[in-house]
Amino acid sequence: MAPRPVRVVEHRFEWRDDFRAIAGRLRAALGDVVLRIDHVGSTAVPGLAAKDVIDVQVTVRDLDHPELMPAIASAGFRDRPDITGDHVPPWAEPAAGRWKKRYADDGGAGRRTHVHVREDGCPNQRYALLIRDYLRANDAAAAAYERIKRTLAGAFPDDSGAYAEAKEPVCDLIMLAAQEWERRTGWVPGQPDA
Repeated sequence: MAPRPVRVVEHRFEWRDDFRAIAGRLRAALGDVVLRIDHVGSTAVPGLAAKDVIDVQVTVRDLDHPELMPAIASAGFRDRPDITGDHVPPWAEPAAGRWKKRYADDGGAGRRTHVHVREDGCPNQRYALLIRDYLRANDAAAAAYERIKRTLAGAFPDDSGAYAEAKEPVCDLIMLAAQEWERRTGWVPGQPDA
């Protein structure tokens, strides 16, 4: 698949409503297969500039549930079997299967969306929620992250893959700070967004 251009834009209030519409379609299609649906990534952090892509985390008990990906497809998303896992931070235990995921996208039609399907209790599922909540609670960290995102978008304006790869160690550093924040505050994932 060809890389897409990278354009970081100012935060848009409609991102929340876009997420809600997407989550409603996924919830209706997935029924009892889904445990929770959350708005993750930069568009989920009020005030944070981001690429105009809605990242949705679908949490399930079993990534291999036979109804999972057909249901996501029925909600209008394209299965991407070429993406089977998340980046593993260098300090994390890369236990087999603990960073697996299923992935779907908008297929180039309609609202740009990334659907990350992760198993409940796996570190990648927690990673997305903890980083999001930490950035929501820490304006200075969010501002620094935005500056890095804008710099990387300038460095890789035509290569979304290189942009994402360059961001991975930055997100790992944010996660380390978020884990310290978690220890101080007693953070636990709140109610799902949908």
